[in-house]
Amino acid sequence: MSDVQSLLIKAEGLLKGHFCLTSGLHSDTYFQCAKLYQYPDIVETLACELAKKLEGLKFETVVSPAIGAVIFGYEVARQTKKRNLFVERKDGIMQLRRGYSLKKGEKIIIVEDVITTARTIFETKEALREYDCEVEGVACIVDRTQGKLDSEFKIYSLLKSSPVTYEPENCPLCKQGVELVKPGSRSGK
Repeated sequence: MSDVQSLLIKAEGLLKGHFCLTSGLHSDTYFQCAKLYQYPDIVETLACELAKKLEGLKFETVVSPAIGAVIFGYEVARQTKKRNLFVERKDGIMQLRRGYSLKKGEKIIIVEDVITTARTIFETKEALREYDCEVEGVACIVDRTQGKLDSEFKIYSLLKSSPVTYEPENCPLCKQGVELVKPGSRSGK
């Protein structure tokens, strides 16, 4: 078991059951990274580890999607001594708000907590399109993509995980009548 997985378990952030992920997929495993944020020492430890993975990568700014990755993005920015911004939803669309801006060609990384389908990463990238900045990579605590996005993004992660996911219409947990829980910050499909 990895140190990251141990920290998630310690913080009660690795859940087993029947979950509707932010992507709309169903899974028997859910990473509730918000539980980590109760413990600043754990967040600092994880951000330090991710900062080591980012060494040598040229970037000026960390951008994180609200709400789930704001705290972790801030701590990664602190550990890498970079500027920190976040995007947030307004009328259902991810936007850079609050007077934030980026320079043309500014090199950024997107920091997320958990990536499964990268829907939020694509929305974040779209929110930044008008600034003509350069996304140098994506960093996260948990990468659940199973390599499916390697052609789209360079992903720097602390934990690669391949929990089983199901399309809702083919979910055996639904067929067994196991209660479905939606712990994320956005409704599933």
